Amino acid sequence: MPHVDAEAPAACPADAGELVETAFAKINLALHVRHKRADGYHALESLFVFTELGDRLSGRIRSDGMIRLDIDGPFGASLDAGPDNLVIKAARALQAHLGDGFGADLKLSKILPVASGIGGGSADAAATLRLLTRLWHAPVADEALERIALTLGSDVPACIRSVSQMVRGRGEVLQQQVLAGLSAMPILLANPGVAVSTAQVFDGWDRVDRGPLAATDLEQLSAAGRNDLEAPAMMAAPVIADVLAALSACDGVRLARMSGSGATCFALFETDRHRAEAAERLRAGHGAWWVAETRIRTA
Repeated sequence: MPHVDAEAPAACPADAGELVETAFAKINLALHVRHKRADGYHALESLFVFTELGDRLSGRIRSDGMIRLDIDGPFGASLDAGPDNLVIKAARALQAHLGDGFGADLKLSKILPVASGIGGGSADAAATLRLLTRLWHAPVADEALERIALTLGSDVPACIRSVSQMVRGRGEVLQQQVLAGLSAMPILLANPGVAVSTAQVFDGWDRVDRGPLAATDLEQLSAAGRNDLEAPAMMAAPVIADVLAALSACDGVRLARMSGSGATCFALFETDRHRAEAAERLRAGHGAWWVAETRIRTA
């Protein structure tokens, strides 16, 4: 089993048994790129929501300070459990913050496709921070966890709470935002089975500021919102256009768009029946695509 070792701590909290967290999939209902900052990051405005679907992370405490990670699941073979894995990095970052050497045996069941624009790695890192603060009996305020999270990736801070949020800056400015009727709305995710490089997609952005993001309701978000990374993502993976076209052609769609830097696209539906019919249609016509039915998370 791949692992990374640490020095043993002087003391360790009592064994809490196995704890579990869900790394909820992140969806960008809109993503506006405003400009490239002097520090090299892009200034973004995005409305994040999270689905009930996600990776599963479980953990048990260790008394020797070691962090061990095992990975399984449908997409587990796509990941390495070494020191560059965001779960390991998050555990190490929290150890450094606490100044303690508590350890853990962690297991990640990878349900979400990798490099797919739905925050899989970022959500895994955030779930690690949530799980280990419980496992190690070391409560840390959300604001402190978000500061740690930002060192791991721009999407990780918003994934800590995994609730509907307006996200600005490079991901450090968070404001909880609720859109009427959005909670528990049926959503269908579709990925054509291609991994898209986030760096390549951002490099392909045309550097045109098309204006701020306003999202007071779903109708405004649909009419005036956009994903500024769709065009460069389609240049990198033209099949994304096919996914969007297939989703948009389904009955009962309220909004269809690409999430993040791709290649996963989503559609919000009026009813569960519409979503189920759309899922059946996509699976029948595109058997190689990953298609997942879920809901917008209510918490």
